[in-house]
Amino acid sequence: MPVDPSARIRATNATDPAAGRDDPAPAPGGVAAECPAASRVALPGGGGAGVRGAGGGGGGAGVPRVLLRGAVPDPYPFYRTLRERSPLAYEPVLGVWLVSRYDDVSLALTDPRFTQGHRPGDPDCAAHPVLPERGLGEVVERTAYVLARRIAGRGRADLVEEFCRWLPAGALATAVGGACRDGRDLSRLVRRRAETAPAGPCASRTAVRETALAAFLANVLGEPGLGALLREHPALIPRAWAESLRRDPPVQVVLRRTSAEVEVTGGTLPAGARVACLIGAAGRDPARFRDPDRFDLARTDPGQLTFGTGSCPAVLLAGLEAEHGVRALLTAMPALRWADGFRPVPAGLVVRAPRTLLVSPGGRRGA
Repeated sequence: MPVDPSARIRATNATDPAAGRDDPAPAPGGVAAECPAASRVALPGGGGAGVRGAGGGGGGAGVPRVLLRGAVPDPYPFYRTLRERSPLAYEPVLGVWLVSRYDDVSLALTDPRFTQGHRPGDPDCAAHPVLPERGLGEVVERTAYVLARRIAGRGRADLVEEFCRWLPAGALATAVGGACRDGRDLSRLVRRRAETAPAGPCASRTAVRETALAAFLANVLGEPGLGALLREHPALIPRAWAESLRRDPPVQVVLRRTSAEVEVTGGTLPAGARVACLIGAAGRDPARFRDPDRFDLARTDPGQLTFGTGSCPAVLLAGLEAEHGVRALLTAMPALRWADGFRPVPAGLVVRAPRTLLVSPGGRRGA
């Protein structure tokens, strides 16, 4: 019986293969509206009149105020505190309720009692199909290889500046603007695209896709053996992409508002409550995922909440950019690695990813 090649990554990092399991719960999703970063958080008991406690840990007794600014370098310990000790927390300065457990965040992103904001992948995305799906993969692939070849001949490059920020805009520009054969064509098309009408409210907003691609490339190059595995088995790239969105979501916070009372873990939200859905916390909820901090290609249900599951042009483009982007880079530069002395550092609280990815192309191969 052939061995699933993804097991090689899992076996490398596994500490207790028998511990826990991934629940087969559905994985709805959603990105998008940015929530202003809260300056401080007061857990229930110090504010937030109007939320009725449901029992079982919503009071946050003994949990001090937490400065979110101090959590920016690594927000995940803060998220863990919220999930475990106060899954429903109130931020009095902004008047926002924080939900951090997977089930509650998933509910807030999909239940019609939560309104406000639009996410790529939401059902109404189908109302504005703007890109020709036929041949779109070839367009993204061609753009990715143009960019990869430009980098391959250099001794050092920044993938954020020279790849992640060009691929989403370049792929969109090529899809609606014409052929792209080299870097000059790509620059021309991107400039033309910027001067024309938007291609749709989801697909035209490339910032989230750029950030997601940067986080994904950081995982591909940072996880031991992952780059070589994906080059050998490119069919695993979509699975790695979904796992990256789960563990390191590019958008960590999404705003919603309740239109009716909603019971969540720790209490009942009243109608009209502003709710900050902590995507980053939900993606690492141990009640939903086994060993959630580990990048695990063998997960049967990654459960990413960054993008929805609808037929949205932005969701389609993001997946194609991740797949063809990684393939182009690893094909054109089989020895691609971090530049000497460099390790990526994610930055940001609402939108989070490395702002720099310095690499040594390490040689070039024809694509």
